[in-house]
Amino acid sequence: MSDPTTKDLWAAVHAERAALAARLDELTPEQWEAPSLCGRWGVREVVAHLTAAASVGRARWLLSVLGARLDFDLHNQRRLEEHLGATPQDTLAGFREVVTSTTAASGHTPAWLGEVVVHGQDILRPLGLPGATPPERAELVARFFVSRDFTVPSRTTAAGLRIRADDSDLDVGSGPEVAGATVALTMVLAGREAFLADVTGPGVAILAERIGT
Repeated sequence: MSDPTTKDLWAAVHAERAALAARLDELTPEQWEAPSLCGRWGVREVVAHLTAAASVGRARWLLSVLGARLDFDLHNQRRLEEHLGATPQDTLAGFREVVTSTTAASGHTPAWLGEVVVHGQDILRPLGLPGATPPERAELVARFFVSRDFTVPSRTTAAGLRIRADDSDLDVGSGPEVAGATVALTMVLAGREAFLADVTGPGVAILAERIGT
């Protein structure tokens, strides 16, 4: 895979957001209140978090973090509450408004693609709904994840393992292999235990131990 430009990456972010918004439009009221893979956050809270992430630039992000005294959980909760709205329809309307946003807290554009890919799966997986992320889009995120620890310790998680996809060109690292669909590999690199069942190979046990099972 050739290195994507920033324009390519933002186009992927926008496409992923649009696809997720279309899926969210189909949810029932009960599904909107269902739990996600993000701990205490349900579906609505995760969507509001995505809206917040696409609405806060560098200066405001720094002020928010300092205002929370470097408590990132408090920072995230405050920004989430700004975008939650009174109803699921409000939450979705807010998310639709930022589908084409290029606002971000840093210039690490692959991370913001990862934000929507991972959180989209955080929403859809517990609901038993298939995601629509193309393998080549997930590959952009996975390659970023194995290159550095950013919002998740993904490079540390992948260290000493071969990460190989069976539906894209992703084949990085050396050591005991972990193989599977690119989206599943991306999710386990993000620390999502629910996706361990979707990957195979002698490296899976090491990966499981690292992400806390």
